[in-house]
Amino acid sequence: MGEIIVVAIGGNSLIRDAAHMSVGDQYESVVETAKHLADIVESGFRVVIVHGNGPQVGFILRRSAIAFEAAGLHEVPLSSCVADTQGAIGFQIQQALDIEMNKRGLDKKTATLVTRVAVDENDAKFQNPSKPIGSFFSAEQRAELEQRYPDWQFMEDAGRGFRRVVPSPEPIEIVELELIKDVIAKDYVVVACGGGGIPVVKKPEGYLAVDAVIDKDLASALLSAQIDAKRFVISTGVDYVYLNFGKENEQRLEQVTLQQIKTYVEEGHFAAGSMLPKIEAAIRFLENGGEEVIITSPEYIKMALNYEIGTRITQ
Repeated sequence: MGEIIVVAIGGNSLIRDAAHMSVGDQYESVVETAKHLADIVESGFRVVIVHGNGPQVGFILRRSAIAFEAAGLHEVPLSSCVADTQGAIGFQIQQALDIEMNKRGLDKKTATLVTRVAVDENDAKFQNPSKPIGSFFSAEQRAELEQRYPDWQFMEDAGRGFRRVVPSPEPIEIVELELIKDVIAKDYVVVACGGGGIPVVKKPEGYLAVDAVIDKDLASALLSAQIDAKRFVISTGVDYVYLNFGKENEQRLEQVTLQQIKTYVEEGHFAAGSMLPKIEAAIRFLENGGEEVIITSPEYIKMALNYEIGTRITQ
């Protein structure tokens, strides 16, 4: 069997712009992403896909709040939102990828595994919400939402507007890890740990859900290390990682070492709401025995695996 490779794709990548946010629009984006994922499968890799869900969770929460205000319907906890999006987005990926692989004559099956990821209930991040979810809002929209939902907290996200933030504790255990390994061994293309996993804490009576969102890149790094993937691919909105991004002295990174990327983090080159979580995930993967992290945009993943484009971070 081929080498195992984990590919993390962002929830924002499923939404082209504010005019294309419906489920149908998102599926069209998934269809395009599926072509790039099929390229990897066709190259002989055993592929495990982890998707983001920030905008989609935000949509569910907003609909829930509106339904509560309008008709008194129950509100939906964050953990249920993550579970819902694991199923819905995983289903879309399976549909699109199955069709694309069939077109290419690839005899492969797909499976989406609803995945719980354990966190520490005493994690300090529960007291300091920092994970952006949902849509981008203007300053005026933010002010209006703060009046309507006084418990919501917001942060400015990499110059693109304001987003709601929620607790994002560290992932420490993938509960369904052995099941994921079993399905990979059966040569399925696997979708797992969607949205970073459903956050749970371990109690004497079992795993209990908590209201939080786990960073999908950090969960992907943990999963990659624990299934012995040698390479970890992070799909994002840019073809390379850049220093001084968007400035006149912008510098793209092609191949860097673990120590070099740590130095760049210490120097503050990466935005907290944007590239920093991806770089932190790359560092953790490499520190846990991984060999290489590739960061590039979806359409260039195949080329990046052939060392033609993208940022590569190695030991």
